[in-house]
Amino acid sequence: MQSKKNFTQKLTALLIYGRPPLVLGGMVCAIAVMWNRSLSLYVTGVFLLLISMSFDVVDGWFAARYPPHATMASLADRVMDKIVYSIIFPLVAVGMMWRLIFIAPDHTRPEVLHAILVLVLCITVLIRDSFAHFVRGCAIQQGFESETVEFTRLRTMVAAPVGALLYIHAFYLPGKGESAIYVFISWLADLPLRSYFIIEIIFLIINFGSIAGLCRKYGTLLLDEVCHEDDLLRRRILAFFPNALTVLNALMGLLAVLFTHQGLIRQAYLFLVGAAIFDKLDGALARKLGLTEPSPLQKPGSRMTLGGLLDDIADGISFCLAPALIFSMTLADYPAAGLDKPWPTVVAAAYFLLGVTRLIYFTFDRAPIPGFFKGMPTPAAALLVVAPLLMFSQATEGDMATAPFWGIFCFSIMIIASLAMNLYPVHYLHIGRFMDSNPWFGRFNMTLLLVFLFTPYFGYIALLYLLLYLLSPVFTWRIDPSRKKGQ
Repeated sequence: MQSKKNFTQKLTALLIYGRPPLVLGGMVCAIAVMWNRSLSLYVTGVFLLLISMSFDVVDGWFAARYPPHATMASLADRVMDKIVYSIIFPLVAVGMMWRLIFIAPDHTRPEVLHAILVLVLCITVLIRDSFAHFVRGCAIQQGFESETVEFTRLRTMVAAPVGALLYIHAFYLPGKGESAIYVFISWLADLPLRSYFIIEIIFLIINFGSIAGLCRKYGTLLLDEVCHEDDLLRRRILAFFPNALTVLNALMGLLAVLFTHQGLIRQAYLFLVGAAIFDKLDGALARKLGLTEPSPLQKPGSRMTLGGLLDDIADGISFCLAPALIFSMTLADYPAAGLDKPWPTVVAAAYFLLGVTRLIYFTFDRAPIPGFFKGMPTPAAALLVVAPLLMFSQATEGDMATAPFWGIFCFSIMIIASLAMNLYPVHYLHIGRFMDSNPWFGRFNMTLLLVFLFTPYFGYIALLYLLLYLLSPVFTWRIDPSRKKGQ
């Protein structure tokens, strides 16, 4: 029995402490590949990364079950994560630039955009890890338990596979091997660029969501000692975190427009989804940190605050301006869709103005209904109007016969969504709070959307969900969003 226990403990130690040498070996192989383009070293580096990835998937479970000192093993696991990610992600950022210069010198603009996105992703991963290390260390010193936030767990699960996949793509040597193993590696390295975009955008959103989760759990705890009893100073510092998420919301909208300009409409839609997630997170974080109610020490004044103003600007960019520009750019260049050129621009401008009107009404509404929106919320409207553009884009790339139908359909949905946002007597359920109260509902639907994300039917399933939400007030006007199942 003792020998079995020693074996499991040694295996746990191997899984936890064996990853940095493997990743370091992968880095040495990558440097050699950049220097002399050795196929054998490339394959060796890929195998080292895949083994390290396998260790990363199971080491947390072993560390929690078998170590002699569970706390020490947990901390060691996190330190090893930090070391591994500090090696692999800067390495793949350099590898992407090397690939553009030496492997694909006739690169296209989307390939340059992809390399820039990988650089931003790598910086985000390192910032997130440093921030997580800091807040966990402060919390542990005060006897606070580690977080179990879904975004944080999900981020840990996908970081190693994403790093290995980017390594395979960045240092790939095309046409240099014919073995079955190399054929499999070539298949991963030659995935369509849009698939890499989708994976990286999802991972980027997960990292930002993980940062938000850490702020939500540890923010109040850390500032209690910094600010002591100075409530105004505490609120000013805490306000930085939801305001940062609000800025990320606006950034996602701008990125959606940029990707649409490059013809990557599906990736642009994912950025709008990310903007909607950050719009939910910044409000939830502000409520968690107690920033939604005015401080008793603060002088009474205008109801307008910096956070509220930033939120309105971000929503205006991501859910009013961005969908209008995406709609106009996508339809304006296709007169075969059955629409004269000025009309898409006119309808897009009308959507933008009505969306801003909706935001102004929401800001100054003095009688909100808890758990409901008066009129369709702007994030849902934005996702609704862009969803059919996915099918329109597919039609223009393939079967042009269906392009006129989808063009008219997109045009009609744009008008309907513009009006639905301003139908204030119609009350829409706050779907974010409903999902918080019913986690099974959110997990099932997120899983379903992720399954369809890499298929041609993603636009159809997204459109179906949003059309159901458009008609949902008929069924949901009596639902209490704060009421959990079984209560």
